[in-house]
Amino acid sequence: MASEREKMAAGEWYCCLDPELDALREKARRAVHAHNTMSPAERGAMAPALRVLFGAAPDAFLEAPFHCAYGFNVVLGQGVYLNAGCTILDTAPVTIGARSMLGPGVQLYCADHHRDPALRAKGLEIGRPISIGDDVWIGGGAIILGGITVGDGAIVGAGSVVTRDVPPGATVVGNPARSITRRD
Repeated sequence: MASEREKMAAGEWYCCLDPELDALREKARRAVHAHNTMSPAERGAMAPALRVLFGAAPDAFLEAPFHCAYGFNVVLGQGVYLNAGCTILDTAPVTIGARSMLGPGVQLYCADHHRDPALRAKGLEIGRPISIGDDVWIGGGAIILGGITVGDGAIVGAGSVVTRDVPPGATVVGNPARSITRRD
């Protein structure tokens, strides 16, 4: 029988109320706390504490505060910038392409909880990946839901809630986010 972590990695329904997953979240909390409490001079582009959690280009820059659920599912490309208050609930892979910028308070939510209240109460959830291409700009306070791909060069307006894939070069705004223009 597969462990809850193995089910999570396979993109299946799993129970998040699991000792192994609890320990992994605690490891992430410690690393995030270390990052968030370092002075800017000590932190540099990215605190060493976060480097043990996820893959990132050496010049990726994460402002504090930052939060992630596990960290091991996060990959950041060259020149990625995450402004203050970004949250990544990485119950599935999250990739952010080169030179992409996330404004303050951007939230990436891979976790999706069960619709049946009894199963939800038992901690049943599923992780859906998020892929953000190269040269993407996501405005402050935007929310990207699990299962979404944001194409290269796209713009997501501040405060938008992205519930559908965003094509390369598109600009989307609103709740739910809708295309307002296509740049070529």
